[in-house]
Formats: sequence, structure tokens, C-alpha cells
Amino acid sequence: MAVTVREINGEELEQVIRQGKALVDFYSKTCGPCKMLGFVLKDVAKSVDDVEIVLVDFDVNKEAVEKYGVESYPTMIVFNDGQEVTRVKGLQQKPKIVQMIS
Repeated sequence: MAVTVREINGEELEQVIRQGKALVDFYSKTCGPCKMLGFVLKDVAKSVDDVEIVLVDFDVNKEAVEKYGVESYPTMIVFNDGQEVTRVKGLQQKPKIVQMIS
């Protein structure tokens, strides 16, 4: 059990979301709630498995932001085998995120 949280770019995103379940956090390095969410995601990663948790910098990966219709940050999207399952905007707490992944 336990997964790692890692930052990827827009090109890597396509590969990650096609393979099983992935939680993608679109964030900005200058965003306070995004920074707090980063700590929450590290905690979530300790209690889940069978999911990739990845961070995509909103400011650097404009093509991915546009492709997935991300309008604000933080925005988390759960994908399963390339298909969007659920999406939530704003800072979320661990129980809500674990529920999204399940």
C-alpha cells in the first residue's frame, strides 16, 4: 500500500491517464490552497494503492489545461483507463479525496 505523488508535464499526462486509475491535480506554485492540497495528497498517498497521483503545473502546461477544460486551480480530476470519472475544484480534505479515488 502507499503510492508516491510526483509532478509530470502535459506529455507525460497522456501516458499516465491511459494506464489504470490516476488522480491528476492541476495546481499553481503561487497558489496557497494548492500548496496545502499538496500536503493533503501526500497523506492520501500513504493510505491508497492502485492509483497514480500526479501534479500538473497549471502555468506551464497550458495545452493540457485547455484540453481538459481546467478553469481554475487547484482542480483534481480522477481518470480511469483514459476516461474522466470525477472532477472537483478547490482545496479538499483527505476523506473526500479518498472517496473520489475509490
